[in-house]
Amino acid sequence: MKHYAILVFLFLMLTSCSKELSFDNETFKKESDLPCKNDCPKITIEIPIAKNAAIISDSINKKVFSVVKEIVYFGENPSKSNDYKTLAQSFIESYEEMHKKFPTETFGWEGKIKGNIEFESDQILNIKIDHYTFTGGAHGYQGFRSLLFNPQTGKTIFNDQLFKNEKEFKAFAEEEFRKKYKIPAKANINATGLMFENDKFQLPQNIFYTEEGLLLYYNSYEAASYADGPKELLFPYEKINNYLNYR
Repeated sequence: MKHYAILVFLFLMLTSCSKELSFDNETFKKESDLPCKNDCPKITIEIPIAKNAAIISDSINKKVFSVVKEIVYFGENPSKSNDYKTLAQSFIESYEEMHKKFPTETFGWEGKIKGNIEFESDQILNIKIDHYTFTGGAHGYQGFRSLLFNPQTGKTIFNDQLFKNEKEFKAFAEEEFRKKYKIPAKANINATGLMFENDKFQLPQNIFYTEEGLLLYYNSYEAASYADGPKELLFPYEKINNYLNYR
């Protein structure tokens, strides 16, 4: 009887462990088969894939894939790319189709996507997507995307759900933003050359939970020109805990 009880206990422990959310990094690469000398077109996607806890993992993986797809897909039929392998293939196929039409004008397409677990607690999971794409023109585009999830359900947490009172936090953040970038309190937020829409301060599209604090991150073109680069503002948690719903 005692032996049976031990077996049951071990079975329950193993079952419990198998349901715990975990991640494995997977890498997908593709290069063009067309002849090239330098800057051969290529794409690398390195991404954390959620494992176990089937419903939770499925929800997280679908959201991460949809965002990566939004970043790198250039074809006319996005429905055909339903996994990272075909997504990488579609990027190269788009280059090769363009090369056939404009053989002297297309060169060096490149895609680099790297995801990592930026922050994880019982309340929130933050996946950071570092991405760079070049598909012609004067320069490529590099940026960060923040994906926030409830680790208990796998559901996306949207930025407006982060704060107990978003309006109050926005006013506080604007005050701190003006201090950091030396914008007078009563001046137009764009007075020093920034590019906020409608001349009004806005919270960024990407908010990161980090070990150091909450990071407001404005990618290039979101609040300033490409030449001026991204803007960011980091708040230690002890300074803003009263504003946050999750920690």
